[in-house]
Amino acid sequence: MGMNKDIIILQEKTDKSFLNGLPRALFDGRIITVTTSRDADKAVDYLMSCPILGFDTETRPTFKRGQSHAVALLQVSTPDTAFLFRINLTGITDSIKRLLEDKKITKVGLSLHDDFHQLRQRREFITGTFIDIQNEAKEVGIADMSLQKIYANLFHEKISKAQQLSNWEADILTDAQKLYAATDAWACIRIHQRLKELLDSGDYIIEKSVSEEEETV
Repeated sequence: MGMNKDIIILQEKTDKSFLNGLPRALFDGRIITVTTSRDADKAVDYLMSCPILGFDTETRPTFKRGQSHAVALLQVSTPDTAFLFRINLTGITDSIKRLLEDKKITKVGLSLHDDFHQLRQRREFITGTFIDIQNEAKEVGIADMSLQKIYANLFHEKISKAQQLSNWEADILTDAQKLYAATDAWACIRIHQRLKELLDSGDYIIEKSVSEEEETV
């Protein structure tokens, strides 16, 4: 008796070698960079009208022991429009704080505890409604913790991490940086929606994988 063709086979843990050769996942919507408080107000007004948002942050990397930087970029994406808030320039404005504290809109991200900790170093806020896709992945039975591996497991596409250690406080962000930042936030929406579909339907099988050290990038 053959396996139901609608059953999706997922890996408990995605081996790094699986990522090699996968087509690249890229956000193909609008990318809007926000550099002033006024533009932040307009962006938040737009985002507050959307039913679901992807969420991520970027911080300038450190290469010296004891050195640290405050979070520089907050990415908030709808399925087709990504806003890149350059909070190293604007700080967390009243409007951005309102978005972070909102309880009506579903906002999804990965390893949110870390993002909240860094954002609160810029300004205190009360956390609104957020869903961490690491928790949803665990519920399905996926042990991967990184966005790249979870996405590859679900969609057989690779999110490039080439821009991760670039300078997020640069005077002008490059197109490659903007695309990377937008893709990460948008990917959180896709992952959440796919995991929810799988949890609702139960139409999946988890294949046990060879043990590999987990990554949390």
